[in-house]
Amino acid sequence: SFDTYDDPDYVQFGTLRVFNDDTLSPGAIWPLHPHREIEVVTYCAEGEFRHADEHGVGGILQKGWVQHTTVGKGMYHAEINNDAYRSMRFIQMWFIPTQRRLEPAIQQMRVAREDRTNRFLLLVSSQNGEALPIHSEGEVYSSFLQARHAVKFAPREGWGVYLYLLEGGPVRINERRLETLGAAIVTKEKELVVSAELDAELLLVHVQ
Repeated sequence: SFDTYDDPDYVQFGTLRVFNDDTLSPGAIWPLHPHREIEVVTYCAEGEFRHADEHGVGGILQKGWVQHTTVGKGMYHAEINNDAYRSMRFIQMWFIPTQRRLEPAIQQMRVAREDRTNRFLLLVSSQNGEALPIHSEGEVYSSFLQARHAVKFAPREGWGVYLYLLEGGPVRINERRLETLGAAIVTKEKELVVSAELDAELLLVHVQ
């Protein structure tokens, strides 16, 4: 459920509150708008994403790069297609924070395709200092899974997985088929085996 769209069966999944796949036309700007008390993770799926708060602070993401924003006690921000000639696509995830009234902050990470090839690369975590920090019980992983390759993931006990096939595929998750732009909500599985029929770009969200 998001904005005026309401689906009572899909209000949230653990700490994951929103998972949006957005496209901005060449040069388009999603103008300054307010948020508060949410943890935001943005993943650039295509093109060049630019983020700016009311002071112009933000950053630029290219395909595969990720940004984390602590909105905390409140901020205005804009999402911008930094390319005047081609569309830009980004995945935005909102997480319910573990603390309130935090100071706003923005961090980002560059990720090359080889860094995430045939593995789940940890991008964001509340428990791993090598990833971008987040004030929420959640993690985000990315993977470029080559055709006829497989990766495994073992969820923590009591945690669930939201797996999104954002490009390519199809893939199989424990022998269940997932098509392009499809998502799987997984609970009560001790291990996931994800195999690609064709090259695939994946995001895996691990939440309590």
